Amino acid sequence: MTERVSIALAGAGLMGRRHAAAMAATPEAKLAAVVDPDEAARGFAGECGVSWYPDLAGLLAGARPDGIVLATPNQLHEAQGLDCVAAGLPMLIEKPVATTVASAQRLVDAADEAGVAILVGHHRRHNPLIRKAKALIDDGAIGRIVTVHGQCWLYKPDDYFDARWRRQAGAGPVFINLIHDIDLLRYLCGEIVSVLARDSRAVRGNDVEDTAAVVLTFENGALGTVLVSDTVVGPWSWEMTAKENPAYPQTDQACYLIGGTHGSLELPNLRLWHQGEERGWWQPITGDSIGVTAADPVVEQMRHFCRVIQGVEEPLVSGREAARSLAVIEAIKAAAR
Repeated sequence: MTERVSIALAGAGLMGRRHAAAMAATPEAKLAAVVDPDEAARGFAGECGVSWYPDLAGLLAGARPDGIVLATPNQLHEAQGLDCVAAGLPMLIEKPVATTVASAQRLVDAADEAGVAILVGHHRRHNPLIRKAKALIDDGAIGRIVTVHGQCWLYKPDDYFDARWRRQAGAGPVFINLIHDIDLLRYLCGEIVSVLARDSRAVRGNDVEDTAAVVLTFENGALGTVLVSDTVVGPWSWEMTAKENPAYPQTDQACYLIGGTHGSLELPNLRLWHQGEERGWWQPITGDSIGVTAADPVVEQMRHFCRVIQGVEEPLVSGREAARSLAVIEAIKAAAR
């Protein structure tokens, strides 16, 4: 690329600022403007030396950037996404793509009809260790997948919930956290065809759950369990094991276990367990750590977004693909009800 791609940022919260940092670390990108009604966001725009707009309409009424990151509350994604479609503006929408499959479908259909690209922020797929895990599984390193376990236990501090939208329908750890895990398990292990679920809001008492337990059935016959809670002090979450975000303390634990007929895989530490020619419970078993070159997946995603804007790559996680992960989340919520 001879010129940097100009990208606006809508939503200057936790994830929005991480996207801004990713732009700063991406030679192909430059931050064009910040859109957020909060005065703190206005100050952030000033620090970055870019224009500030209190709303999306103000941005779209002026000189438009080449693309936009929508890191706004989940409940705003459909409406803001449709505004960007009408403006012909390629977008990176922070997950979930919308709060319901129906609203995601409306947005995706409108974008397809208008020829506007949507990339959804399931950034973990851009992590080199996930690409390696996918290759190992596809090459038969663990044989046929039989069972899967995913765990996301972490404790969100009380002030995290000062933002009201995080206590309302469309938020909660199933939408905000578990959707990342579901997306990766779909990517690594195949489509999910049915779910059983229970959830609880017993600790915080908000309008949304703080804990959920789910049983998954995969199209290939594998069975899985996933547990998510944002009220547990513990080391078993992607945030605290993947070493992809320095804001989180890091542990040496695993949060995904994928078991197959010829071996098992721990993630994100990429430990492959296997036996020799003869498999059996009395046979020796070996765990090999697979090395990969680390890279920040949010930066990798931003570089990919630049190429999507330029029309030289298709979105790795399109709006339609993200809607499939959202459909599983919607099913989990329905099953819990």
